[in-house]
Amino acid sequence: MVERRWAVIPAAGHGERFGGRVAKQYATLLGRPVLSWSLAALLAERSIAGVVVAIAPGDRRFRRLAEAADPRVRTCRGGVRRELSVASALDALAGEARDEDWVLVHDAVRPCLCHGDLQALIRAAGHDPIGGLLATPLGDTLKSEGPDGRSARTVPRAGLWRALTPQMFRYGVLRRALALCLERDRAVTDEASAVEALGLAPMLVRGRADNIKVTHPEDRALATAILEAGAKHENRPRLRRPRV
Repeated sequence: MVERRWAVIPAAGHGERFGGRVAKQYATLLGRPVLSWSLAALLAERSIAGVVVAIAPGDRRFRRLAEAADPRVRTCRGGVRRELSVASALDALAGEARDEDWVLVHDAVRPCLCHGDLQALIRAAGHDPIGGLLATPLGDTLKSEGPDGRSARTVPRAGLWRALTPQMFRYGVLRRALALCLERDRAVTDEASAVEALGLAPMLVRGRADNIKVTHPEDRALATAILEAGAKHENRPRLRRPRV
C-alpha cells in the first residue's frame, strides 16, 4: 500500500508579539502575505496530496490568496492554541488519510523554506519508524537569566538544536500524540514535543538556518532579504502575486 503525504498549516493565530492590526501570517513580504510564501513552499512539492490550513473563525483574508485556489488546498476551523489547530486539521483529513500516511506540519509564518530542505526531510524521515523534523544546531552562546534580569550562567550549547518546520510524522502517531497532550492539558509548542510525550524520539534532520519564523516586526526585513536571495538562486518557488 502506497503511503501518501499530507500537509497541515496552523494559521489561526493573531500574532500578539507581532503587533499591528493584521495577523502576522498576513503581513506582506515582497507584495505577498507571509502565509502565501509558506503555503507555496509546500505546494511546490508535488508528492503532497493535500494541504489543510487551520484558520481563525471569520478569517476573510485567506480566500484572497492565489494559493487558496489550488485544488489541493482546503481549510478548517482553527483553535486558540497550536495543538488545537493541528488536531482540527487532522480531523479534517479523517476518512482520507490512513494511519500510516505521513503528515508534514509547517508554521504559517516560516516563509523561507527552501525546496531542498523539504525534500531532505521527506527522504530522511520517510525511512524512519518515527519521523522527524527540520532543525539546526545552535551556534550562539546561551545565557540563563537570573531574577534580577542579569546573566546568571552560561548554558552549554553542545547537542542543542533549534527546531524548525516542517515536522513530519505518521498520521496515526500524530493524532495519538496530540490527543494525549490535550487530555493532560499539556501545551504543545511543536509537534515533536507531542510525539516525545509518547516516549518516542524524532529524528533531527539538519535544515538551513535561514528557515526563520516571522515573529517580531523586525523579522520582516530579514525574511525579505532571504527570499530575494533565494529567488536569485531559484531556491524557492516563484509564483504570481496573489489577490490582496
